Order: sequence, then structure tokens, then C-alpha cells
Amino acid sequence: MRNPASILLITVFIASSYLWSQPAEEAPLTLNQCINLAIQQNPLILSALQQHQASLARISQARAFPQPSIDIDSDLQPKFFDFRNTGESYIGGSWSLEFPGKRYLRGKIATKESAELMQEIDLLKLDIAFQVKQVFYSLLLAQEKLKYAQQDLELAEDFLDKAEIKYSAGDVARVEALRARVEAAKAANEVRAATNEVRLAKAMLNFLLARKKYEPIEIQGNLKRKVISLDVEMLIEKALAFRPEIKRINLALEREALTKRQGYLNYLPDFDLGVSQHWIEGEEKTWDITLSFPVPLFFWQPKRGEIAEAEANIEALKKEEEHLKNSITLEVEEAHMIALTAANQIQLFEEEMLAQAEEVYSMFLFSFQEGEIGGIELIEARRTLIETRKSYANALFNYDTALAAMEKSIGQSLEGEEQ
Repeated sequence: MRNPASILLITVFIASSYLWSQPAEEAPLTLNQCINLAIQQNPLILSALQQHQASLARISQARAFPQPSIDIDSDLQPKFFDFRNTGESYIGGSWSLEFPGKRYLRGKIATKESAELMQEIDLLKLDIAFQVKQVFYSLLLAQEKLKYAQQDLELAEDFLDKAEIKYSAGDVARVEALRARVEAAKAANEVRAATNEVRLAKAMLNFLLARKKYEPIEIQGNLKRKVISLDVEMLIEKALAFRPEIKRINLALEREALTKRQGYLNYLPDFDLGVSQHWIEGEEKTWDITLSFPVPLFFWQPKRGEIAEAEANIEALKKEEEHLKNSITLEVEEAHMIALTAANQIQLFEEEMLAQAEEVYSMFLFSFQEGEIGGIELIEARRTLIETRKSYANALFNYDTALAAMEKSIGQSLEGEEQ
């Protein structure tokens, strides 16, 4: 007979093995966790970061010195490739020297281009974070609608039970029982539709997080966010200061100013310096030094080419900046208006409409049970209650998405906002 202690140890071992073999349940994700995952794993951002690495490499290329060259010249050979009996030879090296400042400007221009690309990455991050927020809130809304649809189904089934009891007792006509069955079937269909909305919202969130479309995912959070005071003028000021597009245009203006300066520097010549040892048969070895530089004979070419292009680009960027500022201002004002409207709706629902709809339904339910009203009045009261709850959830969703749009429009999170 086995020792009881041994049996206990074997049982614990088997139970532990089973538990370890089960996949760990994934913890629900918060909004910030979803945003961080999207930014870390989104293929578009990863691709843009690689492009930024390439732009950093171009800075090194732009600052590189030209390579020196070795020059070998063998003249007066009595036979083809008869280097031993050559009559005259040169052995030396040469190096192209740019006019001071040109290499520095090239590096600065490449640095500005890299910084511009970084601002585009920041803009992409803002856009993806906004998309994640939208889908996250859409999933919360879909889950709320599913909850209300399930509540509606429970109420419809309760109404059906009461209607059938009354019909069996002869208190109501058969049409009341049939109407109750239709309402229960409609409520069941609403639950199925709401379940599909939740499923699709989860698939969209998985897509943004670079996960498999129907991989299991759960989130934690709610649509009830703290209503904060919003000063539209301050928001516009922040947007014009922090939006990556504005920063990118400013960097582009600086880059074009450097390009224009580079065009003027092209009037100044580069130098080719060469040093070689000169040998002639029967004579002493001598040294040759060569210095050459181009003559800016066609001096108008930079003015009509690089400089003119830079000046045109500067004017175009200024117009683009003006349009962008107007667009950003309108974007902030629109998000601000939507947020205020949604906040007023939330206040109205919380202070009046929700309580009134629930009170009316309770009164009609009691009257139906007492036989004072028919099923139609109770059905309408129930629909009003459910629609009021859904409208309240929509108001919360509109407020959340308006704040998300506000954060995107100003290029940073709103102060005092809890997520």
C-alpha cells in the first residue's frame, strides 16, 4: 500500500503540471497599452524608422571628404607596356579641396532633411494613436450596446413571461402574447447584431496593433471620462506650437535657406591640388605641384538654377504654412465644438433623461402588471429606456473621440486628462 504522503505529492505534481501546461490568460489592455503596442509594432512606423536611419546615414555621406587619388604616368616608352625603359614618368597624388563652408552646408542640409523625416514619423504616431483611440472607444461603445441589448432581451423575455401568464389566465387577448414574442425575437436579433459589432471592433483593434485579426483580445476602460475645461484659444496656440506638420515646414524653410546659401557658395571655386615626383632619363628627379580651379565664366547659372529653385521652394512653403495654420485652427475649433456639445448632452442625460426614462418604464411596468395598460405602452416605454441608454453611451463616445481629435490636433495629450 502506498504512503499517503507519496500519493499527495504525486497529486500536487500532476495538478501543477496541468496548470503550467495551460496557456496564461492575457490581461485586459488599457488604452495607453494599446497605443504603446501600436507604436512599437505598427509596420508603417517601423518602416518610417528605417527610413530615418537611412537619412542619418546620408548625413555622414554629405559630410564625407573626397577621396585622394594616386597618379602614375609613364611616357616615352620604346615598346608597348615597357615600363622599365620609360623615358619620362610621374608618380604622385592629388586631392580635390572644396571651398570652405560647402561641406558644412551639405551636412546641415542633410541634417534638416533627417529632422523633417522625424517630424513625419511623429505625425504618423499621432495619427495611429488617434486611430487606436477611436477604435478603442468604438469597442467600448459596442460593448455598452451589447450590454444594453442583453438588458433589453431580459426585459423582453420578462414581458413575454408576464404576457403569457396573463393570456393563460384570460386577462389579455392572444395578440398581446404574440406581440411579446415578436419583441423577444427582435431583442434577440439585436443581441446578435451587437455581438458582431464587438467582434468587428476587436478585429480592427488587432489590426492596428499588428496582431492577427481574430486573435483574442480584451480591454479595460470605460467611456466615462472626466469633463475638463477647454480654452479654444489656448488649444489653438498649442496646436500651432506643437503640431509636427508646422515643425516640418519650419525645418524645410531652414533647409531651403541653406540650399540658397549653398547656391551662392557655388560661385566660389573648388581646388584640385596635385603633388608628384617627375623623373626624366638622364636628369635629376624633380617635384611638380599642380593647382587648378574652375573659372566662373557662366556666373548666371547658379542664380537661374539652384538659387531660383530654393527661392521658389521657400515661397511655396510659406503658402503651405499659411494654409496649414488655417486648417489646424479649423480642426481645433471643430473638435472643441463637438466636445462641448457632447459634454452638454452628457450633463442632460445624467441629470434628467436617464432617471426619467427609468422612472417611466417602472411606472408602466407596474401599470401593466396591474392590468391598467396594454403591452404596446410598456413596449414603447422599454424602447425609450433602451434608446436613452444607447444615446447616453453615444454622447460619451462622441466626447471621448472629440477629446482624442483635440489631442491629435494640438499634437500632445490634454493636461489633466485621465486615461
